Amino acid sequence: MMQKRRSVIITALLFAVLFASSALLHHFNGDENRRFESYTNHLFCQEVAGSTISLHYTLKNPSSFGIEHTPISFGSYTSDTAAVCAASENALSALHSFERRRLSKENRLTYDILESYLESSRQLAPYTLYDEPLAPLTGAQAQLPVLLSEYRFYSRSDIETYLKLLTKTPEYFHSILEFERAKSESGLFMAAYSAEDIIQECQAFIDMADQNYLYSSFRERLDATDLTEEEKNAYIETNSAYIKDYVFPAYSELKDGLSALRDTGKNSNGLCHLPDGRKYYELTAASETGSSRTIPELQQLTQQQMIADLTDMQKILTPSSGVSSVSSDLFKSQGTILADRDPASILAELKGRLKSNFPDPPKVSTQIKYVQKSMEDYLSPAFYMIPAIDNSSENVIYINQGHLPDDLSLFTTLAHEGYPGHLYQTTYYAGTDPDPIRNLLNFGGYTEGWATYTEMMSYYYAPLSKEQATLMQKNNSVILGLYALADMGIHYEGWTLLETISFFRSYGITDTDSIETIYELIIADPANYLKYYIGYVEFLELKKDALKEWGDDFSQKRFHTAVLDIGPAPFELIHNYILNDK
Repeated sequence: MMQKRRSVIITALLFAVLFASSALLHHFNGDENRRFESYTNHLFCQEVAGSTISLHYTLKNPSSFGIEHTPISFGSYTSDTAAVCAASENALSALHSFERRRLSKENRLTYDILESYLESSRQLAPYTLYDEPLAPLTGAQAQLPVLLSEYRFYSRSDIETYLKLLTKTPEYFHSILEFERAKSESGLFMAAYSAEDIIQECQAFIDMADQNYLYSSFRERLDATDLTEEEKNAYIETNSAYIKDYVFPAYSELKDGLSALRDTGKNSNGLCHLPDGRKYYELTAASETGSSRTIPELQQLTQQQMIADLTDMQKILTPSSGVSSVSSDLFKSQGTILADRDPASILAELKGRLKSNFPDPPKVSTQIKYVQKSMEDYLSPAFYMIPAIDNSSENVIYINQGHLPDDLSLFTTLAHEGYPGHLYQTTYYAGTDPDPIRNLLNFGGYTEGWATYTEMMSYYYAPLSKEQATLMQKNNSVILGLYALADMGIHYEGWTLLETISFFRSYGITDTDSIETIYELIIADPANYLKYYIGYVEFLELKKDALKEWGDDFSQKRFHTAVLDIGPAPFELIHNYILNDK
């Protein structure tokens, strides 16, 4: 299944506020590179200050970027499609006022990536009401408590800002509800079963009452400060009051609002059943994956990779391989091969495996935490908390024990979230000192594709025979491929639940309840599975091209260094810069 992470996402909804006008750009002095860097710095500061969560998670010391006295807010959603379209057009116009040819190679890369990002946003702008902020697992209602519980207290002012932020929860959720009502009026509200899942999640959060982790995590963070016990107790009392007076009521209002809207959705199936829904899915898939391929091309790419994986598995299981007699043992004992191994030691072992095939990782500390048991059903199997860009040495990985059935799953999940996955890629890239705006541009195909690519490698790092590692890795790859094909089948081809069940059964997966769960997750979060699998396969395709281009000069370390140095970007741009020396 998926391994999710928290991400700060720049959205088209904020472009009207965030992007300088073309006229402003001409006030910058100096050559084109200086003007461009001033422009991207302005973008970064405006965007990151758009919400208190975004600011705090991105910068430990905002004042070092000249950011002072920002409003305390979660931000808000808007249903004004015309304003979003105009803002996205203005954003591209502002960027295009620069002469790309006069920029340095590094700035041309930033320009090209920003242009791709803004063009994608411009194309998606007319579909503003097709967006869904409340998807199960990845929606605002699921992520907000985790973001609040990990909100770090570097100073007394951070504590006071946090407490004021709690009071803003009702207005934030109210803006989401207004957005959902606008979706409903336009015939675009979510399926009733998706609404019911979120309603139940809100109720489960409320039902935790005094056992809610927003209480305990607040105390833990205070204990790490040098406040007196009297001061801590005063803050604890205020936090408790605000959770009861603002946070729980906000979740209750969201629950009640969704209950009223629950049956107003016009479509319980894929996006292609909505007006112009197939086009929206094409744009969403391109945005989520960073791939320039069409949906039919992505389907073909997926099928080709699955055939290759199944062929490799078949070779191991044929009588001529000499291992068929023990084939029944190849998937056995997953729960014991890493017995008595704690997550910290597994992470250390994975880090030690980097040496020959990856550039050296930066020195960082990592804390491993566990999802509260009462919320295990509503959160992803694991997620990495991206650190502030000026404090990337302190990292946190959350593990959801309810979704990790055995020790091998823990091992590969820690590879995905830690080394050589998200934690390594994020902290390594931070060490290259990129233009700050690059840290705010979300390219899920690159980040989740990289983490999935390295997760697949980790099977060969585990204490397994080569045959076991290959079978398990290829099996995992095939399953992800099935999810990707189902995602495209449901949203692009229009598969119903029955057709989806038939598809999975043709591959020997017959648990109807599990298939229905997968179907509903795909309906609620279009193209989410694609960024994992397509991103992974795009890295494999890029590696094949690098092998052809570099020949004897190819090495795993050279390839990995190249893609890590360029950072999150669309795959076509990565290909051009790495192999065509653009």
